[in-house]
Amino acid sequence: MKLTREYKRFCLVLLISILIVCWSGCSGAGTQGLVQGYPIDSSVQTTLQKTIVPGTIAPGSSIELSAISQYGKYGYGNWTTGQGLPSDPRTDTMPAGYTGTSVTNKVKLLNFFAFTDIHITDKESPAQLIYLQQLYYPTLLPPPLDAMGHTPWFWETSVYSPVMLYTTHVLDAAVQTINALHKQNPFDFGISLGDAANQTQYNELRWYIDVLDGKVITPSSGAHLGADTIDYQKPFKAAGIDKTIPWYQALGNHDHFWIGSLPVNIFLRQALISDTVIAAGDVLLNPTNINNPMFYMGVLDGSTPNGDIKNAGPVVTFNNPPQVVPDPDRRSLLRTEWINEFFTTTSNPVGHGLNLVDPKQEKGFACYSFLPKSNVPIKVIVLDDTQSETDMDTSIHGHGFLDQARWDWLKKELADGDAAGQLMIIAAHIPIGVQPDGTFTEWWTDPQNAVNINGLIAELHNHPNLLMWIAGHRHLNTVKAFLTDDPARPERGFWQVETSSLRDFPQQFRTFEIFLNSDYTISIVTTDVDPAIKDGTPAATSRKYAVAAQQIAGNNLSPNNPGSDPTSVGYPTSPDPTIKPMLNGSYDAKLFKQLSPAMKSKMQALFP
Repeated sequence: MKLTREYKRFCLVLLISILIVCWSGCSGAGTQGLVQGYPIDSSVQTTLQKTIVPGTIAPGSSIELSAISQYGKYGYGNWTTGQGLPSDPRTDTMPAGYTGTSVTNKVKLLNFFAFTDIHITDKESPAQLIYLQQLYYPTLLPPPLDAMGHTPWFWETSVYSPVMLYTTHVLDAAVQTINALHKQNPFDFGISLGDAANQTQYNELRWYIDVLDGKVITPSSGAHLGADTIDYQKPFKAAGIDKTIPWYQALGNHDHFWIGSLPVNIFLRQALISDTVIAAGDVLLNPTNINNPMFYMGVLDGSTPNGDIKNAGPVVTFNNPPQVVPDPDRRSLLRTEWINEFFTTTSNPVGHGLNLVDPKQEKGFACYSFLPKSNVPIKVIVLDDTQSETDMDTSIHGHGFLDQARWDWLKKELADGDAAGQLMIIAAHIPIGVQPDGTFTEWWTDPQNAVNINGLIAELHNHPNLLMWIAGHRHLNTVKAFLTDDPARPERGFWQVETSSLRDFPQQFRTFEIFLNSDYTISIVTTDVDPAIKDGTPAATSRKYAVAAQQIAGNNLSPNNPGSDPTSVGYPTSPDPTIKPMLNGSYDAKLFKQLSPAMKSKMQALFP
């Protein structure tokens, strides 16, 4: 049989990749040096000290997101360092007249970090939606309205952005920044709030876990084009998280839905490991368009410095279906398989919290709780609030959702926390009460949901030991106060803190320091952190691309839409007054929380 040049090259690159992996696993001294790593900048600071400010673009310029070679010409991607962002003191949930100005921190109870929405991406996968971003560029087609009259995604970068080239590198830089901050102010734990992988693929999830484990990463697939010459394709040695920091994992919609949008059916499972680029219609407008082969969705060409888009466009313009080299590691993981991968790890703890799931629950259950410190009464409740693969929803699967088993579990965890005299944090992927009805990231209103948004918030108010709900999903750094439903009991109020994506601008994670104050209130100091990237590294290129994508797409990094939270002042016609504007997408705050009389007495006994 005559071998093609492409197949020969594929075999050669595959052999090189195998040798690299073998070398990296050897025990001999110096073998890890065969593959380079990418160190971060020596100056590690948070947004309290400095911020990232997008630069000025050329007046009147307008380019497509994929025109990477033109970014420099017009100033896209340029940024400067701005002054630090003050921590905003917030007393929204406190009794009337409380200012906290004379309060001092008595005891630090907990220090942890959260990152989310990394979206580790196999850029060469044949089953993506890259062309949808191209389709609605203004010079092509005007974006249509969905059933609610919205055009929510056409200026977003979810289906295509040049940052797709460098997702593993940004995570590695963030991990190194976490390690450096840990030396300055030790973390008790860290948590990932979901969307580790972009589209359920095995290789995406393994890259994610392996970066945290400090393995050699080969961030390419299929033919491994450019693996020996292109920076974003070259294998590299990840630093790995400090082994003294335990990290925990929550489930996101992208972790078990195709591109976070659709249940992975037989057609999509085959498409991911196929040798042919997927053809479909606009599934974001109407998910049934997955069966309408109008456009080849394209892949990114790993042999080109800018990751050029290829094999994309209307099907009628192709003589033959565009081909790629298939890769079995692109296979889609079932929910149970996704969970099992976290037990193949060298960082701590094995299972990363999923080992704590109640074995009596149905397989695939991804909720658990843990106490970070045995001598501090704070419990973290890790909640899977993503939709079910079998909920029969026919729209995009990005809504908040609890089936009956998860709803019952949450209520029991909250009740048990109150009974045990524990302060509580809910860590989930999808936030609550920040999106108006009809958008595809709000709490699902379908009767299949075990609880509606009113019932959920009412239940949370019933547990005065709840400090906050932390979430990702929207790629925003929003902080919201859920005010008490009883003015005589301010302790029934709680906070919600969202963390932005490590994929899109501003590419940040958050730190949380929880203090018991001198007046026996609680304060939560939450701070955004930019990875301390070093010039000339792939992560630095990613920041440039993230800034450029924001300049081109103009996403609203500080949205505050009315009609999202039935408990908010002015609902449903006014924006939420507790949500403050964010400077360049960042927001630091000191959040005060009133304790119940019973919890205050307990803390006085523990910390006299």
